[in-house]
Amino acid sequence: MKTVTKKELVHRIAEKTGVTKVVAKDVIQSFLNAIINELSEGNRLEFREFGVFESRDRAARLAQNPRTLEKVPVPAKRIVKFKVGRLMRKKVAGEDVGELTLDDDDDDDAPAPKAGKVALDGKKPPA
Repeated sequence: MKTVTKKELVHRIAEKTGVTKVVAKDVIQSFLNAIINELSEGNRLEFREFGVFESRDRAARLAQNPRTLEKVPVPAKRIVKFKVGRLMRKKVAGEDVGELTLDDDDDDDAPAPKAGKVALDGKKPPA
């Protein structure tokens, strides 16, 4: 296992996409900043097949120092939670899932179809 830095990702993405490293770095940094800003505003971010980021409040609690066994109060705080998506879970487990492309993402700019009224039996009621 090795640690991959942002610099290495910038290099790989620039090479793969044909853009300069400066452009790749700006895009990656803008993306990371957008994630941080959305989470700080309490918003949930969902990236299909990749995972979901959300911020949550953690209640204050009483913990124990393992070295001294002394009880220590831990204040309430806001944390970031990440739930792994299906594609990432399978890929990390060693399954061959290919590579996610833009065509696989259903969060495009096309407007969502308008939802009509549907009865409990699943059929549209008469107009």
